[in-house]
Amino acid sequence: MNSINQSGWKPEMGNAGDTAPATYTGNKALMLEEALIFEIGTAGTTGVDLADSPQVASRLGNLERHRDIGLPGLSEPETVRHYTRLSRQNYAIDLGFFPLGSCTMKHNPRLNEKVARMAGFADVHPLQPVETVQGALGVIHELAHWLVTLTGMKAVAMSPKAGAHGELCGILAIRAALTARGDARSVILCPESAHGTNPATAAFAGYAVENIPATSEGRVDLAALKARLGPDVAGVMITNPNTCGLFERDMREISDAVHAAGGYVYCDGANFNAIVGRVRPGDLGVDAMHINLHKTFSTPHGGGGPGSGPVVLSEALAPYAPLPFVDKNGDHYRLVEEETAGEHHGSSFGRMVAFHGQMGMFTRALSYIMSHGADGLRQVAEDAVLNANYILRSLEDVLEAPFAHSGPCMHEALFSDNGLAEGFSTLDIAKGLIDEGYHPMTVYFPLVVHGAMLVEPTETESKATLDQFIGALGRVAERAKAGDPSLKSAPHYAPRRRLDETQAARKPVLVWREPEQAVAAE
Repeated sequence: MNSINQSGWKPEMGNAGDTAPATYTGNKALMLEEALIFEIGTAGTTGVDLADSPQVASRLGNLERHRDIGLPGLSEPETVRHYTRLSRQNYAIDLGFFPLGSCTMKHNPRLNEKVARMAGFADVHPLQPVETVQGALGVIHELAHWLVTLTGMKAVAMSPKAGAHGELCGILAIRAALTARGDARSVILCPESAHGTNPATAAFAGYAVENIPATSEGRVDLAALKARLGPDVAGVMITNPNTCGLFERDMREISDAVHAAGGYVYCDGANFNAIVGRVRPGDLGVDAMHINLHKTFSTPHGGGGPGSGPVVLSEALAPYAPLPFVDKNGDHYRLVEEETAGEHHGSSFGRMVAFHGQMGMFTRALSYIMSHGADGLRQVAEDAVLNANYILRSLEDVLEAPFAHSGPCMHEALFSDNGLAEGFSTLDIAKGLIDEGYHPMTVYFPLVVHGAMLVEPTETESKATLDQFIGALGRVAERAKAGDPSLKSAPHYAPRRRLDETQAARKPVLVWREPEQAVAAE
């Protein structure tokens, strides 16, 4: 975010070359223009009184600092107001609907937050003796049980910290299984409709990646997949429901073909929110699948802290699951580590993290599961699909919906920018939505659709909320189809006007530097 600088730059002009009188503040009613904290405070001062530090001999050697650190000094009210004003310029799920596709930006029930802050969960330390954290280990074990039950799988690795981390876990388990049978395979197949992290993960794990095309329906081309299978294919990484918002109808046949060829099936479970309680991936022949607890089971997404991506594993891959994991013996829980794995879990491919996972995510997810119950989780999927189809059918006459003919969508509705006036694109619609009071939907993804606009309403939004959004997106789309020139400079009511996308990407200003002081000539 740019700020007012020493020259009195007008922020709403969106161009650092425009200037204004030095007294200009940029304030608009109760929306106050916010300078950088370095421009508010004064270096060398502090808002609190601190006692002089004792004089001790330095042990830093040549690393000892000889200049002031340059941090700004502010009073407590200045500090509180600064960050409060910044927060008012941020969009949040507590303020409005987040239409981001493939991100499941749904409401986080406050009950989950309350449980996560309970003593014994919020303050647990990974180095505590096992005897003192029996309750926390019990939560991990109970959550693991329900994740296995909901997916119809054999085991689960709880330690991966996010979806992509979970993908790596699954691929490493596949590689370990292939190595154990002396089968050196080098290729992972990734459909075009898969998430972008899938091929990246496979490449990171050392595999060559080959794409499998999509059909005109937006689903995996089964014939092309079968034709490519062979002794060099370690497996397939498939997203289901896929990034076009569609369920892969041939999933069972895909799995059978891959298994017959000696490979394994990895399923990206980021979109599990659309099928939880309705479909068990294990019944579809999946060997490994990560579950984004910070998506499907409502824990904070993004700024809420570390995520969590447990990986459920089939019977074929369960022996290769990473350490550590929680085991129960009677009423006592223990952590199975390298030194205690023994023959019971001697085939593990190793560790992925230093400790055991993310406790805050575990408590929130288990709270969500227990408060919903089996019928509630099933309704989550049903309502998510209902909401997405309501948006798709409400807007398919206004925006091109390339796969509307493919049957009902799942969790998200996909549109394109075909049919807009010449010179207008998805970016103009996204910027126009900001003026309507909405964070833009996911744009230009998936890549199989030109000018893609991906909208995921989730199950937590009411029909009234969806109607408001449909009206707003419809209005902006009509303006783009009519060639409304004002859209080219949108947004007009945001704290900042439209950036130069190219310059923002190629020449971002990431570090604040104190302006050079003019020096009078001698």
